[in-house]
Amino acid sequence: MVHIRLPDDKNRPLSFYLAMEEYVARNTNVDDAFFIWQVEPSVIFGRNQLIENEVNIEYCKRNGVKMYRRKSGGGCVYADKSNMMLSYITNGDSVNFTYHKYTTLVVTALRQLGIPATANGRNDILIDGKKVSGNAFYHLGPHQTATGKGRNIVHGTMLYDTEMRNMLGCITPDDEKLLSKGVKSVRQRITLLKEYTTLTLEEIREALIRFACNEERMLNAEEIQSIEEMEKEYLSPKFIYGNNPRYTVIRKQRMDNVGTIEVRMEVKNGVIRDFDMKGDYFLTGDQNELCSRLKGTPLNKEALMAAIPHSISDIIVNLQTTDLISLILSNGE
Repeated sequence: MVHIRLPDDKNRPLSFYLAMEEYVARNTNVDDAFFIWQVEPSVIFGRNQLIENEVNIEYCKRNGVKMYRRKSGGGCVYADKSNMMLSYITNGDSVNFTYHKYTTLVVTALRQLGIPATANGRNDILIDGKKVSGNAFYHLGPHQTATGKGRNIVHGTMLYDTEMRNMLGCITPDDEKLLSKGVKSVRQRITLLKEYTTLTLEEIREALIRFACNEERMLNAEEIQSIEEMEKEYLSPKFIYGNNPRYTVIRKQRMDNVGTIEVRMEVKNGVIRDFDMKGDYFLTGDQNELCSRLKGTPLNKEALMAAIPHSISDIIVNLQTTDLISLILSNGE
């Protein structure tokens, strides 16, 4: 595997690293790439999440926490200089195979450091049953890359230490009583690497790179300029805040092994005129195509069955057609 390096230690925003991994996936012929990065306090939410539902915007503004949207699915996370962010880019089309390959790599590396990490079978890495790393995924098709190969990007957190108050305050109401209770609750579900090792964050970072990579590729000035150009999309208000028109019908449900799905519809005379989906689910296909197929569809089971692809789990991981139809036809949350 190739370690992707920058030529300097400049303090860069989270948006730069999102663009960096996308650049590597789209424009280089490196089959397997890996790098680790750290950022100033930032909150990052999934591609299909509504910022107002997930992020305490006022708390972030008051406390200097930057807000970013990524192109992968999944939930909202907090990052700062006391934890690490890992990026893995590889060829392929299978989300399950890529996750397994990545989590096996990280778990094996941590175990070699004497840290008893395990994978939970989906997208988290645990220690003693508590979450120390959460990861998200997105796919680029062959037509989206310079090499003509499908490319997968996995990125995630690795908690060494962190500012717990910010972690919770960024995504929940910051009433002092609620925040105090929330921090205690979150600490019961997550753990920190520093509790299992005497190694410093930097020592663990270097050890992970040594274990994963057997060669190195330094990005040059021209490539960094291209990354900064690509970064502009991640910094645009339209991308961060989204365009969220009013819908007449909203349905929301938490589904096992899928995540929270919120469908939003404009319905007139029993026909879906507009359709959108939000949530923390994982995408592996084209959601826009799915939404387009549902526009103009009568709001009944037979018509929905005909419009929704049978292979919908290839678009949203583990989602079944019957479950989505049940949600669309339900009477409310």
